[in-house]
Amino acid sequence: MAKKTVIIGGVAGGATTAARLRRRDENMQIVMLERGGYISYANCGLPYYIGDVIKSRDALLLQTPEAMKAKFDIDVRIMSEVTRILPEEKAVEVKNLKTGEIYRESYDNLVLATGSSPVKPPIPGIDGENIFTLWSVPDTDRIKSYITEKKPRRAAVIGGGFIGLEMAENLHEQGLDVAVIEMQNQVMAPLDADMANLLHENLRMNGIELILGDGVKEFHQAEGKTRLELTSGAVVETDMVILSIGVRPNSELAAQAGATLNKRGGIQVDAYFRTSLPDVYAVGDVIEVDHFVTKEKTMIPLAGPANKQARILADHLAGDQKTYNGTLGTSVAKVFDLHAASVGLNEKQLKTLGKVKNQDYFIALINQKSHAGYYPGAVPLTLKMLFDKDGKIFGGQVVGQDGVDKRIDTLATVMRLNGTIYDLEELELAYAPPFSSAKDPVNMLGFTAENILRQMVRFMECDELEAMLADPEKKETYTILDVTEEMERMVYSIPGSYHIPLGKLRERMEELDREKLIIPYCAIGVRSYNAARILSQNGFGNVAVLAGGTAFYKSMHWEDADVFHSGDKPEDGAQSAQKQKEEEPSEAGQEKMWKEGAISDKELRVLDCCGLQCPGPIMKVHEAISEMKENEVLKVCATDMGFAADIGSWCRRTGNTLVRTERVDKENIVYIRKGSDCCTAGGVRNDAENVSCCGVGEMNQKGTQVCGTQGNQMSTELPQGKTIIVFSGDLDKVLASFIIANGAAAMGRPVTMFFTFWGLNALRKSDGPSVKKPFMEKMFGAMMPKGSRKLKLSKMNMAGMGTAMMKKVMKDKNVDSLESLMQYARKSGIRLVACTMSMDIMGITKEELIDGVEFAGVASYLGDAEESNVNLFV
Repeated sequence: MAKKTVIIGGVAGGATTAARLRRRDENMQIVMLERGGYISYANCGLPYYIGDVIKSRDALLLQTPEAMKAKFDIDVRIMSEVTRILPEEKAVEVKNLKTGEIYRESYDNLVLATGSSPVKPPIPGIDGENIFTLWSVPDTDRIKSYITEKKPRRAAVIGGGFIGLEMAENLHEQGLDVAVIEMQNQVMAPLDADMANLLHENLRMNGIELILGDGVKEFHQAEGKTRLELTSGAVVETDMVILSIGVRPNSELAAQAGATLNKRGGIQVDAYFRTSLPDVYAVGDVIEVDHFVTKEKTMIPLAGPANKQARILADHLAGDQKTYNGTLGTSVAKVFDLHAASVGLNEKQLKTLGKVKNQDYFIALINQKSHAGYYPGAVPLTLKMLFDKDGKIFGGQVVGQDGVDKRIDTLATVMRLNGTIYDLEELELAYAPPFSSAKDPVNMLGFTAENILRQMVRFMECDELEAMLADPEKKETYTILDVTEEMERMVYSIPGSYHIPLGKLRERMEELDREKLIIPYCAIGVRSYNAARILSQNGFGNVAVLAGGTAFYKSMHWEDADVFHSGDKPEDGAQSAQKQKEEEPSEAGQEKMWKEGAISDKELRVLDCCGLQCPGPIMKVHEAISEMKENEVLKVCATDMGFAADIGSWCRRTGNTLVRTERVDKENIVYIRKGSDCCTAGGVRNDAENVSCCGVGEMNQKGTQVCGTQGNQMSTELPQGKTIIVFSGDLDKVLASFIIANGAAAMGRPVTMFFTFWGLNALRKSDGPSVKKPFMEKMFGAMMPKGSRKLKLSKMNMAGMGTAMMKKVMKDKNVDSLESLMQYARKSGIRLVACTMSMDIMGITKEELIDGVEFAGVASYLGDAEESNVNLFV
């Protein structure tokens, strides 16, 4: 007689067990009991149906009872709730929820796939009609109907886990103003706090109000709205609430039958999924599993492991002896345009296990591109990996806009096969420019980890630097070394840092104190690593690179950033944000106001900077703003990840107003109003005793406030000009000088470029007139490059091949050519001064130089230099 298997639960674990069991045993009697009205539905897709990303409700229903019967001959009974397990009788008691009938169903084997349910704590008022959980198809229908019928304007999501953030995004897509309230100090618990800050910044940039470190004390219902009283005393008023606090295992049936549970209510099972009850098995969210890394018992409710467990259990019931070897917890989530993924243990868990950083575990944190940087569409990836002194990988995390899933999957695969960081180095991964780089980010993780273990580099985490900066007693023990270029430093620098560009470090390293800790930093960490290698090999014994560079460091200060929505920075959590929203229209409302006349089409201009890399977007903005009238608004679209943060600094320094920013797909959208909102016509408000300013300027070294608008000031201001001596005629050096000059001009600073000796060749016309010269001067001119297009690289020229490759890469990466930069410089009012003495020596005449060049001597240059606070020799 064929055996009979009864399965309680018809979603991931239950449906997979049933289908696999039928494939293994055609004669077994299989009964599946599901207390809900649906089986095998895509619960991970529910938020996206609410947000209309998934258009069809039917697409969520992967199987129906009728289809399971027809395809697999499985007796599926929906609306059938098992009320008791009777292990002595090998039977279960079932209630038909449609008819109320109660009956018993016998079994030879019983499988518990009862899953989990949302946590709903006993908070006063939590049962309000506009307070929802999302876990099942009926939950989805209720939320969808409420949005359609009630048309709520505001929503509060309680909990910042996977479902909470997915719901926040999809409600936002439906046009609601959304607040996410999370009791912990971060969202997405599988990530460490530093990686979660990338999500915090992104949520904020996408218009989500984020309240961290605060929980709900009580819900108050009034006139169809809900007032959330938080534990901090703050109040949030909303039209609907989504509870996403967490889940608990549905183990009540097992407990009543006498099965052994753990402290969290998870059913304890062995490697074959056998419970403590005879012939009773369990899989999925309801069970306790072994963590693959620690080998300790834990709870990891994920759909992937549940399906794999179900398959192994079915094979076991069919006579195999397969076992389950533990769960890694590999997961990924979409949070607007960012993807966040993790595998294994995070740093918080390692510390809970008593492990000490830089002793028991080490951190490799890097910034890489999703694919080859010269191929369009490359976006940043931030990767963090934890490992020990033997190279064993404890876990990893990846956050970025593209390629996150395949990197975390690669890490998970190496960990599952007990690989090490050295295996990451050796992985041979598919490469083509649209997909990856010759050295994939996963390879780079391995390389970086090896460098750490070989003590070729030491990293300082952002929180370590913050602690050091906050300790006045340590102020004289370290130097924060900025190795970026001058143009980058104009936009952002870490307070108190000392500036030596990487290219000047070897000749200027004696300016640094060898007895101090040197902390080099750059944008993403590559140049600072090179700086660390230079220093450590030249007698500097205490060097630590800032992990992740300023791109990562700025994300750690997302709350203090210059990028605010609707114009204001929140003052005090929910209360101020709520007040702001009451006083101001929503972002959609602002857009509507602009289109309907509050800001007319004539006042709103659009600038597309997508694909341009720094400093391209800033330069284009400066050019556009300079051609606009006061109070006109410029809408800028850019894909450069740092643009939204950098534009705030630019606006402050140039006296323009950053109205707001937003994120649309992978684009940063920025609105800038020309001029300042608060300065009077002269840029200064000044009475006899009280001097005030727009606030966009800075205090100069004499303590005098300098107004940031149009160069106006309250009293004598320090020199703000920039002078550059262009001595070299090498393409790369001339290119760098024009990039710096244009960056300074874009900041509103007067710039003089003084061309002397070989630098004059950059100003020569490529098709200049024939000029009668003495023989020596004619020969001299014939040997020198004629114009910018003939300049060569200082290194790796390779008979012109290197120069051609450089120009090709610049074009592919949307970096302006030297000729374009020179044209922009002249248009921006940069003084291009040719040294007449050098012209005379080298036999170059005025007729041979491009239009717009001034001719002067050293005295003219020195006059501008005295009015400058930056003087460069290139």
